[in-house]
Amino acid sequence: MDSFLVYGSYGYTGRLIAREATARGRSPTLAGRDRDRVTEQAADLGLEGRTIDLTEGPLEDELREFDAVLNCAGPFDRTAEPLVLACLESNTNYLDVTGEFPVFERLRQYGETARAAGIGLLPGVGFDVVPTDCLAAMLQEELPTAERLRLGIKSDDGISPGTARTMVELAGQGGVVRRNGRLLTVPAAYRSRKIDFGDGPEHAVTIPMGDVVTAAHTTGIESVEVYGAVPERGEPLLSAADSLRWLLERPPIERAMTRAIDALVDGPDGTTLSTGSATVWGEVVDGDGGRATGRLHTPNPYALTADAAVSAVERVLEDGLEAGFRTPASAFGAEFVTELAGVELDVLESNAEAGLEPAD
Repeated sequence: MDSFLVYGSYGYTGRLIAREATARGRSPTLAGRDRDRVTEQAADLGLEGRTIDLTEGPLEDELREFDAVLNCAGPFDRTAEPLVLACLESNTNYLDVTGEFPVFERLRQYGETARAAGIGLLPGVGFDVVPTDCLAAMLQEELPTAERLRLGIKSDDGISPGTARTMVELAGQGGVVRRNGRLLTVPAAYRSRKIDFGDGPEHAVTIPMGDVVTAAHTTGIESVEVYGAVPERGEPLLSAADSLRWLLERPPIERAMTRAIDALVDGPDGTTLSTGSATVWGEVVDGDGGRATGRLHTPNPYALTADAAVSAVERVLEDGLEAGFRTPASAFGAEFVTELAGVELDVLESNAEAGLEPAD
């Protein structure tokens, strides 16, 4: 048995990761709070399964035998902290596949405690935030004097139930950008711009992604914005949703939307997983007019998440993980993303005009 545990293994992303791990000859222990689902999944894959409820303790007793825990159970603002606290007590490295910026910021604050305990905290080892984090690191290496970072993401391949539930929760919080070292809450679709994701300029708006925390940690750049490609006609809908934040924050509404998601959303199918794709774009600028841009093409975000997450755990098990709060690029280097299957570095250039509007 490999010395790592996958928590939330029977959710959409957890299932992909468990299958990827077994396909590589790994034998993780599977876990979650639903006994029947864990038992069925473990039997299907020939693995050990455990029922673990994060509201019941002491959790550290469940984790002591493992070198690493990979958390796949979202929304992560509910699951990350209990597992991190248990990992601190059990001397177990913590990894997850979150993209939630409040979770990254909360775990960052445990960095010194984790360093003192001798364990690593490595959230975001999926599509959020491996490609964007590694591209940010590449761009900072191209332009070490960079003061501002903008990232962009384009994918039309569908979402999982867990991601949809997280989006409902984040919709009640508006947007976020990083400005001069501070996280600023802003309206949804706060800013818009044109970004060339490879087929000419496309409309994109700011979205609340975890890179506003992780990219700053990786690069030292203290002004960060993340954009998502959306049709220009869809921007008013985002603004309207922002005005309804008060409604989305009401527990009965959130519970009703969660039930609807569980009933209607099932994640990308096998064809989409194998044929879908995404593009990640980035730009850094400095105060003297210096500029560097980059663009990555990746497989379907969920397929990349399974590959990246298992690869990250393998590295931790084989090489260890430096204690404290880490990001994918600060843990494994900027080249980590290009070592994943199907990832192509399309553009990496300095002081070029490809895909850019004038800096503002």
